[in-house]
Amino acid sequence: MSSSNEEKVAHDTVAHAEHTHHLDPKSNLVASASAKLANPLRGIPYNQLMTDVEIFAQERGLEDIVDELKKGALVAQDPTALDHHDAFTEEDKRVLRMEVTHKWTQTKSLYYMVFMSSMAAAVQGMDEAVINGAQIIYPAQFGIGDPNSKRDSWLVGLINSAPYLCCAVIGCWLTDPLNRWLGRKKTIFITCMISFLTCIWSAFTNTWWHLFIARFFLGFGIGPKSATVPVYAAECSPAAIRGALVMMWQMWTAFGIMFGDLLDVAFYFVPNKHNATGLNWRLMLGSAGIPGLIVCSQVMFAPESPRWLISKGRYHDAYKELCRLRLGTVQAARDLYYIHVLLEAENEMKRGRNRVVEMFTIPRNRNAALASWIVMFGQQFCGVNVIAYYSSNVFVSSGFTQASALLASFGFGLINWVFAFPAVFTIDTFGRRNLLLFTFPCMAACLLITGFSFWSTSDTHKLAGVSLGIYLFGVFYSPGEGPVPFTYSAEAFPLYIRDIGMSFATATTWFFNFLLSITWPSLVLAFKPQGAFGFYAAWCCVLWLLILLFVRETKGRTLEELDQVFSIPAHVHAAYGLRQIPYGIKKWVFRQNVEPENLYTFESEDSSVVDEKGQRELREDYEKAS
Repeated sequence: MSSSNEEKVAHDTVAHAEHTHHLDPKSNLVASASAKLANPLRGIPYNQLMTDVEIFAQERGLEDIVDELKKGALVAQDPTALDHHDAFTEEDKRVLRMEVTHKWTQTKSLYYMVFMSSMAAAVQGMDEAVINGAQIIYPAQFGIGDPNSKRDSWLVGLINSAPYLCCAVIGCWLTDPLNRWLGRKKTIFITCMISFLTCIWSAFTNTWWHLFIARFFLGFGIGPKSATVPVYAAECSPAAIRGALVMMWQMWTAFGIMFGDLLDVAFYFVPNKHNATGLNWRLMLGSAGIPGLIVCSQVMFAPESPRWLISKGRYHDAYKELCRLRLGTVQAARDLYYIHVLLEAENEMKRGRNRVVEMFTIPRNRNAALASWIVMFGQQFCGVNVIAYYSSNVFVSSGFTQASALLASFGFGLINWVFAFPAVFTIDTFGRRNLLLFTFPCMAACLLITGFSFWSTSDTHKLAGVSLGIYLFGVFYSPGEGPVPFTYSAEAFPLYIRDIGMSFATATTWFFNFLLSITWPSLVLAFKPQGAFGFYAAWCCVLWLLILLFVRETKGRTLEELDQVFSIPAHVHAAYGLRQIPYGIKKWVFRQNVEPENLYTFESEDSSVVDEKGQRELREDYEKAS
């Protein structure tokens, strides 16, 4: 037998044998960190599994539900167990089969959680959108409204992007401590309350620097909320519809943007009062806080994340919440036991390590961080932030009146929301990566249409071209780069670094949001709208290539199976991406019948793709632990 085969056999033997709770922790370090973590219960004999469940129930004070836990462990080990074990009732079988046949039939509590997440997302969207209308009014009142002044352009950009500066440098990095201390629900409550208070504060400012400070503090509401809500939804959702439920964050953020644009139109015509100058833009900014107050009054009635409760040792509370989130107790018991087993495995992997360092030093985590960074970076460099925050200025510069520009911006917001609905059904079928690869070239073409339209000598053609380009951009952005980044980042990282990973991902998007928001007025001043839109079109092409090479597909896999997806070395995946180019040309251009290459292989398959560097690092960790 060759040396490599001996290592493979030895590795598989260890991974198979060390699935119980009472193993040598140093050996478990190797097993749990490996790409064979797809199902740590697989291969355990029936009697041993039942003994493990009884011990688990005694240690966690769950003796009253031990029978349900045993059935749950059997299903967690093998989803077909209900067909060859007498322990399952007809009701158990009906509920478990409905997971496959009626995946959208879920509990009211789960959909209430989705509703609360959606409302929190609407808060986010309104916070982002109302400045679009206000920024064509307040600069003149604050003495920074000269469109030909570089200083004024920079100050307007600084005020508009102030929340995202806070998110990037402080706000997002508060996600981990807030979630560890308070949990998901209370973190959402606090951040929505901050959004409410700072929006009201913004409406009462009288100088540009005062407005900058108020909007900077708004970042303490936006940053942790944008990282917490998608993770909260991912941890509560069933695997079959996880993508669709997590993407509600972006879909209802789009709704908030649309509604914020609508309020901009409605409040634009509000006249000044004798003691209130600029009442229209003040109402625009203040109105964005109302949804945050609604969330604060309702979110504490939603279920808490069972995974967070388990991490705090509150197993009974976690079981109660799972019973609220699942249709039957057998599902709740299955998920409770399975989450516990996975957390135990990951606890062994993280002993004695710094989680931030580990996010970049372990290949599996580094690959997830790179892919999340690319999709988050892409969300800003695709050009959407410019349209979301400055579309009213773009429309004015193309010939619209201010009122017409605000109405046209509302049209973009409406399209952005309506065309997010198709992603609910395509994100778990067509796939995250495929959506991005299809929509990015289309977005680049739309940006070029918008930019070239500014060269038109006909006012009518210019208005029509700019509107067409921006609206078509929304059509392709909304089901692709709109919902995918936050969904992707919420599921890409392993559980033990998910909060930190999501903080890193959201800090990325908000940093570049700030950078591009502050520079857009100066970019237009220096290169005209034609050059500015061409700049973003070029970036869309670059991002398409980065997605092709380094972004892995996550649809249709459990969070545990994603350990294997991200364990494939980056250079192997990049080579696979390059091979997809001739495949795509043959299939979609020449319409040839070609078989797609399947890169992702799993425990039950004989994989020839092995991350040897990652395995070597694991062996070194084991030797150090020994």
